[in-house]
Parts: sequence; C-alpha cells; structure tokens
Amino acid sequence: MWNDDFHHTAHVALTGRREAYYTDYRGQAQEFVSAVKRGFLYQGQRYHWQKQSRGTLVTTEPASTFVIFTQNHDQVANTLSGERLTGMTSPARYRALTALMLLAPTTPMFFMGQEFGTSSPFLYFADHDDPILAANVYKGRKEFLAQFPSYASTEAQAAVPDPADPSTFMRSKLDFSERLSHAPLYLFHQDLLRLRREDPLIAQQDRTQLDGAVLGQDALVIRFFGDEDIKDRLLIVNLGLDLEYVPAPEPLLAPISGGWWHLQWSSDDPRYGGSGVIKPTGPDGWRIPGASATFLIGKKNL
Repeated sequence: MWNDDFHHTAHVALTGRREAYYTDYRGQAQEFVSAVKRGFLYQGQRYHWQKQSRGTLVTTEPASTFVIFTQNHDQVANTLSGERLTGMTSPARYRALTALMLLAPTTPMFFMGQEFGTSSPFLYFADHDDPILAANVYKGRKEFLAQFPSYASTEAQAAVPDPADPSTFMRSKLDFSERLSHAPLYLFHQDLLRLRREDPLIAQQDRTQLDGAVLGQDALVIRFFGDEDIKDRLLIVNLGLDLEYVPAPEPLLAPISGGWWHLQWSSDDPRYGGSGVIKPTGPDGWRIPGASATFLIGKKNL
C-alpha cells in the first residue's frame, strides 16, 4: 500500500507548508523514525483534517508492503503549477530526505523524471471531447485546489491551468536531456540504489532488525543491526542546521563492540553537487552537518 503518511510529513519537512490535508503532520524527526519503524503514522488516532480516526494497527506486515515516496502523480498535480519537490526546497535537504527514502526498509517509489530532477511540471490534464464535461472538470479542479488557502485566492484560482488545454499536457512532458544536464543528481540516485541493492543489511528490508531515535527536532538516526559477520550500519539524517550532539547520550550511536564507525557514503559528496563530506563522529563526539545524510558501517579494530 502507498504510505501517504510518509509523503505528507516529507512535504511539510521540505516545504514548511501545512495547509489542507497536510495539517496533521509536523515534518519532524519523530515522524520519520516512526514511519521507518512502524509503517503508517496514523493507526487509529484522530485525524483532525477528516474529523475522524484514520488508519488501523500495523502488526506483522513486512516493511516491503509499505510503498513510500516523496512525489507521485496525485501529489505533484495537487499544486498550483504542478511543481516538483526539487523546486520547493534546497538541493541538500532534498538529497538528505531522499537518502532516507531509499535506504529505509520500506519499498521506495519514484515518479517519472524524479531520478534526474526533472524541471518539467506535472499538471492535471484531461482530454474530453464534450466541452461541457471539460468545463466542469476545470471548475472541479479549481474547487479541489481551493481547500489550500494559498490556492483559494482570486489570483491563484485564475492561474489554475485548464486541464483541457493541450499546452497543459505538453508542459508536463519530460526532457530526457536533463539526465546529462542534471548528471550529479542522476548519479546520486544511481549510487543510492546500488547501495540499497548491494548492502547485505539494507537489502533485507527488515524493519524488525533496526531501531531509530530522535537526535533533535530535525535530526534522526536509524541503526541496522547485523551480526558477527555483517556489522551494524548507521544512517544519520539531519534536515536542519548543523547539530553539535555533544555529549551523545543516545545508545544507538555507540560503536560496535571493539570497533568504530567507518563513513561509507554521504549526501554531501561534491559529485552530487554537495559542499564536501564531513565525518559526523570523531574523538570529541558527534557533529552532524546540516541538510545531510550519512551512512556508516561498523568496523572492528585490528
């Protein structure tokens, strides 16, 4: 099942907007830890936007059955101009949250062109021969978007693209040359997918063999537990400012017995357009760069 909860909290985290059906999400680290560990965020609690309870308990369902995403056809089209998430946040924060999506045990989903950061919008379009039906669809589209206060203004309503206008469809077509012009982001996704496929712990997609904790309002850690042959992994995601986590009382950050943490991958790699890699842990404690994701592997002392 698609996990709209993950999308909604991701949208709030990256855009800062909590209008309409985003009002029940804060976009903070706790929500991401809960989504990784437990699947849905709402499992029967009251959902204020709908004025009723939402969801059911998640028990033994495997992580692979939950599909998480930061973009899909519904949600991108549910903006005034079909705006992609890469245009609504900073490149560094987008990379950090995408790393969480692609390394979590749940099943990730891309929307067309997301893998190379397409600049093409995805607008709501429809091809109806009946002009009356086409007009009603356009009217209904405006009414739907009006649930967002920022889209309900007279100016915004006038700017809603006509679904029946051929240019609405043509603007939504992908430009595949952006695989080259946006090569750093394309490489970023390729490397993460390779890491997801080849790392023996990540590839298991087992949410029972991990734990997570909040390090700050916008920072979290996920620890994947291994064994004597395959050492633990650590994923640290910080969507906020630089975090000096000293002292570090969170036990999930402790190195493996008789070992240390080796930095394996970082979203700040200059090959991805990042500002440069900083190892978050050292002799003085944990200093976690802002707007970054870091993947570490436990290593035994020789």
